[in-house]
Amino acid sequence: MLFQELNGTKCKTYLIADKHVRKALLIDPVKENIDRYLAFLAYQKLNLEALVDTHTHADHSTAGFELQRLTGARLIMHRRAPVPRVDEHVDDGDTIRVGDVTLRVLYTPGHTPDSISLYTADRVFTGDVLLIGGTGRADFAGGDAGQQYDSITQKLFSLPDETLVFPSHDYRGNTQSTIGQEKRHNPRISGRTRKEYIELMNSIKFPLPEKIQEVLQPNQTALDDDRTAFPALAELNQVRQLAPEEVRAYLDAEHKPLLLDVREPDEYQGELGHIPGSLLIPLGELTKRVDELEAYKDRPVIVICRAGVRSTTAAAILTGLGFEHVSNLKGGMLDWNDKKFPVEARTPS
Repeated sequence: MLFQELNGTKCKTYLIADKHVRKALLIDPVKENIDRYLAFLAYQKLNLEALVDTHTHADHSTAGFELQRLTGARLIMHRRAPVPRVDEHVDDGDTIRVGDVTLRVLYTPGHTPDSISLYTADRVFTGDVLLIGGTGRADFAGGDAGQQYDSITQKLFSLPDETLVFPSHDYRGNTQSTIGQEKRHNPRISGRTRKEYIELMNSIKFPLPEKIQEVLQPNQTALDDDRTAFPALAELNQVRQLAPEEVRAYLDAEHKPLLLDVREPDEYQGELGHIPGSLLIPLGELTKRVDELEAYKDRPVIVICRAGVRSTTAAAILTGLGFEHVSNLKGGMLDWNDKKFPVEARTPS
């Protein structure tokens, strides 16, 4: 196995490759370093087979979409990832193969709902859930400190103590640690109960990432152009969230709301299907097609997507355009399907 960290900065991108068949995988690639990655692959005579984002990043633009387009490599993320352009969704216990190299997926939510870690041979890539001498923040973008504690203590700390730890960020010049080292000496979590960890994380006033407005929503939506004016975080936080059960009740109501699905057409007709009677207008087309929704400016509108993230963006956009009663399906079609509520046009498994 060929292994290399490619960035040399606080943001880490790891390359793993099977040297015999010349196939490679990149973990958490950064958009500004695309030329560096392509040059390294060419120099090593490697074919890029796969890209993994361990979670939806808020502090840098992913290179996943562009490398996917340039190389044909498949983009892999957890099934809870909100972005529409994922080729392969994975969950806990799944494996990712590149040649004879196998990585086992550990679902480790807490930093974000779609956070995964990757375990192979003697090492684990922990994303931003577990850092060297620290842990990732859990205070926005769907983070949950309790889930993070469980992910670290029940999943990661169950690995052998000698397992090498490679996180997606490090701010102190560290390059690696071990599970045993983090168990014993990580000041953020070592020796703390779940309740104590939650209290600690809630007490820390983290500053927002510097480029969050330019980075987070483009990473969530795969939209990155001047035509899309994303709402501010404060506007997103004001969107009313409805549980699947609440939305299901509306299907039998006499006066039904507009169910607005903002996914891509292939998703609308894809494995998760769509809610009967819903109208499809992809998020990237919403502002230029908003006149089609004029009759609903003072009527209830419920917005829908895969995981409830793009639809929150869409709901905030509509609210800003003067729509008075806009809500979001919390958890999106993922939670709707998990509840086994009715869908149409789901591709048979």
